[in-house]
Amino acid sequence: MAAQTDHAPVDQGHSQPSLLAAAGVTGPAPQTEPAAALDELRISNFAIIDRLQLRFHGGLNILTGETGAGKSIIIDAIGLLLGDRATAEMVRAGADRAEIEATFRLAAATPADDPGEPAVSAALSLVQAEGLDDPDAPETLILSREVRRNGRSISRINGRAVTRQLLGEMAALLVDIHGQGQHLGLLRPRTHVHLLDRYGGLLPLRGRVAQKVQQVQRTREELVRLRSDARTVAQRLDLLSFQVEEIGAAGLEAGEEEALEVERKRLGNAEALLQLANGAAALLNEGEGGMPGVIDGLAAAAGRVERLAAIDGGMADAAARGQVLLEELSDLARALQGYADGLEFNPQRLAEVEERLTLIANLRRKYGDSAQEILAFAAAAQAELEELSNWEAQTAVLEEEEERLLREIGVLGAELSAAREAAGERMARQVEAELAQLNMRHAQFAVAVDMKEQEDGACLPDGRRVAFDVSGVDRVAFLLSANPGEPVKPMAKVASGGETARLMLALKSVLTQADQTPVLIFDEIDQGIGGRVGGVVGEKLWNLTGQQPGDGRLRHQVLCITHLPQLAAFGDLHLTVRKRNFESEGELRTGTDVQPVDGPARVEELTQMLGSVSDAGRQSVEEMLAAVEQVRLNAR
Repeated sequence: MAAQTDHAPVDQGHSQPSLLAAAGVTGPAPQTEPAAALDELRISNFAIIDRLQLRFHGGLNILTGETGAGKSIIIDAIGLLLGDRATAEMVRAGADRAEIEATFRLAAATPADDPGEPAVSAALSLVQAEGLDDPDAPETLILSREVRRNGRSISRINGRAVTRQLLGEMAALLVDIHGQGQHLGLLRPRTHVHLLDRYGGLLPLRGRVAQKVQQVQRTREELVRLRSDARTVAQRLDLLSFQVEEIGAAGLEAGEEEALEVERKRLGNAEALLQLANGAAALLNEGEGGMPGVIDGLAAAAGRVERLAAIDGGMADAAARGQVLLEELSDLARALQGYADGLEFNPQRLAEVEERLTLIANLRRKYGDSAQEILAFAAAAQAELEELSNWEAQTAVLEEEEERLLREIGVLGAELSAAREAAGERMARQVEAELAQLNMRHAQFAVAVDMKEQEDGACLPDGRRVAFDVSGVDRVAFLLSANPGEPVKPMAKVASGGETARLMLALKSVLTQADQTPVLIFDEIDQGIGGRVGGVVGEKLWNLTGQQPGDGRLRHQVLCITHLPQLAAFGDLHLTVRKRNFESEGELRTGTDVQPVDGPARVEELTQMLGSVSDAGRQSVEEMLAAVEQVRLNAR
């Protein structure tokens, strides 16, 4: 983030406005801003702060001031954005709500090897996934929290209401606070393996392990499906076999049921059909009640029409039609007689037809509404039956595949584990060296890399079976002994508040290349250390920003609250926080005022911090600033 020099006034409420733009940088300004940085922080009606607007530098930002002025309150306000619980006591007396808003500037083009790149990518992905992106300002992210007098709060991202959990998740990608037990990301053991792998350059090897692990997970999912319930599979096999055999034994044919329905109706009405057919034939051939048959009568009539046509040729067509009718009636009589002759009373055949239709009805009830659907059901059942009949063979193949992958994971995991142990040794020595410079000379730091045996785990080259996940076969933990003679233990159980802050600084110094969180905040990291060590701490904090040759982009933006002038002298931006009194509606109130200091004003502030407000004290501060400037110039 480029240094700001336009000291625009900002309304502080009821007092003279502060000049709250970033002050000039001592020495050469950094060429590029970090991957992400806290650009601006607005606080209103929070604790003793009535209204405050702060703009920060992309490098090292120092906040100083007397105890109780409100320095830590500013950090507490940022903590609300990280998801801390809100209470009604946080709202300033006389106000109905407190508001905190932070504007983050995300770099337009972040190099792939930038340590902040994963955090920025994750933040952007989360914003897009939740539909919270702002197309008009894609490089700006605004996080805000409103706390009401009743204790309820509203969280927002880019002006849109979100859950407190989502706000905290977003903020945690960008900010890590180190101090009195707040958001100590490096104390979470689950992060240690990731930091160690980034420190040791082991991510490519770890990626190969992850690929194998994903393959074995898919294989195991398929095995679980096959092994889900052996009894269920056996029952399914029996059912499918029965269904296929039942449908196959029926020997269904398309259109068969319709034909059987017709036959059943004919067999069931054979007597009536015979009477009707014989009666109709008799009327045609023999007649009834002394009357000649229809055919005989038609024959006589047709003969007369023929004689008529012999006299009058115009009746020739009528004579022809008479002959046609006579032939058709004769054909009809013969057909009726043949039909009658073919009819028979056959109770046995009727019973067979009834039984067949009952069978088809049962099949339709169970398998489909037609012969085609029933046959399609049988084909599907046969396919499933063949698949399940092969399940033992498929299971054996998958079990072999699983074992092969577990052995490959074991080989790669053992290689990764050995590399982690070597990287852990190097890291431990570097961290102990950093701690020694921070007045923790007797501290011991260790990286524990161990495994947990598991019967169905990855198979190591020595034959042991161990638990694994996408990170490999190791459980990694950072351990510390802060005092001589004490064994190393997990960091969260050992370090005191002041020791934790210095431990975090030592780790951050070693893990600068690996740490993904772009904004680091240290709250009173100088507890328990003197002025000489304070200078060392200041240099380390400044180094965390990455303002060295060839780095291109700043690695981190750092905010630090301190009481040590030796530390404060390294700041790219120095903000002083002061308590102020003012009268409001006839009542004396207390507020917080923040001013950037530079030049003579900064010398005066550091002199007061040194506790020697004299010409000698000012000279000491000027010499200290000159020495800091030389350190910075040498580093660049």
